[in-house]
Amino acid sequence: MSGPPVNTSIAELREVDALPRPRPTIRNVAERAGVSKSLVSLVLRGSPHVSEHRRQAVLQAARELGYRPNAVARSLVEGRTHLVGALVADLHNPFYAEFLDGLQESLHGDGLRMLIGNSQWDPAFEDEAVEAFLELRVDGLVLLGIAPTSETLVEATSYTPTVVVGERDNQLDGVDIVVDDDQLGARMAIDHLVELGHKRIAHIESRRASRCEGYLVAMRRHALAPYIMVEAAESDEDGGRAAAKALLTRDPRPTAIFAANDVVALGVLSAAGELGLRVPEDLSVVGYDNTHLSASHHISLTSVDQPRRAMGRSAAALLSDRIGDPGKAARLREIRPELVVRRSTGPA
Repeated sequence: MSGPPVNTSIAELREVDALPRPRPTIRNVAERAGVSKSLVSLVLRGSPHVSEHRRQAVLQAARELGYRPNAVARSLVEGRTHLVGALVADLHNPFYAEFLDGLQESLHGDGLRMLIGNSQWDPAFEDEAVEAFLELRVDGLVLLGIAPTSETLVEATSYTPTVVVGERDNQLDGVDIVVDDDQLGARMAIDHLVELGHKRIAHIESRRASRCEGYLVAMRRHALAPYIMVEAAESDEDGGRAAAKALLTRDPRPTAIFAANDVVALGVLSAAGELGLRVPEDLSVVGYDNTHLSASHHISLTSVDQPRRAMGRSAAALLSDRIGDPGKAARLREIRPELVVRRSTGPA
């Protein structure tokens, strides 16, 4: 009877036990289940041409062995990886995170898995993330809040099915777009404030030029052009706070501020508090996106709602369709926004 030498130390035995075990292979699964390798392959591909008894035997053997299919080998056989690269402008913005929930739910239903890259509004990071996605041979790309303008992104969209979300200024062939009607949303916000009696309505502009355009159109339509005030800001809370302080220290100051998004609006609320202004008694504030932040009881922010999950599902449907037929003409899906009124707005 063979065994380890009697002088083998306990430490050495433990070291042997600690060595990584070889990964189970498809051959191991076939031997455990008592079937051929080709039948295991059929089961793992979800083929309907396998009896339920044998399918369960293969799946049970795979579970017992801890077998995981080799995704690289499978992609070489199928010519697909079933991966989608989602490149996001700013994961700190709840709108993008909530959009990704809807996107992932629908992609999962279509048998696709999602990889996420965060560009942080940096073109260099955008290119780097897309290059990484392409090296992984993703089946498709979703660009969220990012316009495909760099040479790397334009080239990627030329041979990879792509959907752009939130950026409508795109003339690339075969690239689908999902946006909400930003100008309509901005007009809804201004109409609401005007109905409350506000005239000195300011706008904090960020990266959505169409929202600023909607603000300008609405102000002029209400004959309030002399009261137009626009302050540029970064798309974060600090940017909103700095822009709001610049507006609220003017003489006369605005009685209402329409912010580019909910995160910027949080900065406005912070600035108002620091300056001793009450919301909404002294200042009304409207955000955009209607993220979960705006609905928080202690914030209660009036905001223009973009149905994030619905937009995610729409993007997933367009992408799955384009993966199946890359030659389709480019399509635009425009989602209608709605205004959700809460406690941050009141009479002038």
